[in-house]
This record gives sequence, C-alpha cells and structure tokens, in this order.
Amino acid sequence: MLSNTLNTNEIKNSAGTEVEFQHLDTEGRTREFAQINESYALRHRLTIKHVETGVGIKTVRRSVVRVDKFVASTVDTSLIVPISFYQVAIIPVGALLAQTEPAHVNAELGSFCYSLGASTTILYDGTGNGSVALLNGSL
Repeated sequence: MLSNTLNTNEIKNSAGTEVEFQHLDTEGRTREFAQINESYALRHRLTIKHVETGVGIKTVRRSVVRVDKFVASTVDTSLIVPISFYQVAIIPVGALLAQTEPAHVNAELGSFCYSLGASTTILYDGTGNGSVALLNGSL
C-alpha cells in the first residue's frame, strides 16, 4: 500500500525531477493524491482505481492509474486546459493463479513507452518509442 505522502522519488517529471503528492481522498477502491502545493485553479492529481466484475473463474479486475494536470494554454493564456495520461489493466484474476503474465504485459507496455530498443535505461523525457507515439500522435 502506498504511503500518504509520495515524496521519495515515487513520481518524476520528464526532467527526472521528483514531483511530490499527498493523499487527498479514499472512496471504496479509489484513492486520490494531490500535488503538494497545487493551486486551486491548476489541479494536479494522481488517481488509482480498481473495479471487479464477475464471479469465480470469470472475475475480472479493471485497474487504472491516472495523472491529470490542468495548465494554462500556451496559445490562449486565458484558458485552463487538462492533460491526462493513464494506464489501464484488465486482468482476468479469477482465471489466473499468479501475476506472472500480467506482470509480463505490464513490463512490455512500460518498456515500449519508456525505452529505446535494447536500452535498459528508463527515459522520462518522452523520447521512448511509445511515448513519442503518444506525444506526437505518430504511428
């Protein structure tokens, strides 16, 4: 379980600089964190949410980790606009005995987004293959 304050390099921005968050709210299987010292007009949130459906062998868990940040438009500075990135996991937990295969799929997505080819270095700067596709809208 995460601590109530995420301030020991759990979250970094594209420059690799730590961004600190504090627990804001828990409701059911949803937990929300707010960036420490965020302004009211420019919210910066981290949300974790889990929902299970089905029963027995047909139980499926849908989990989401999401970051939302409101920023001033650089085109029309009178506008506040949202930016959101999230990762969704849909895991047939009722039909699996271990997390091995979901862990493999998660690693594949992460390595595609945050590295280049044979690189073993995590790229926070948006230059990983998958990140480039997400940021530029490229294929």
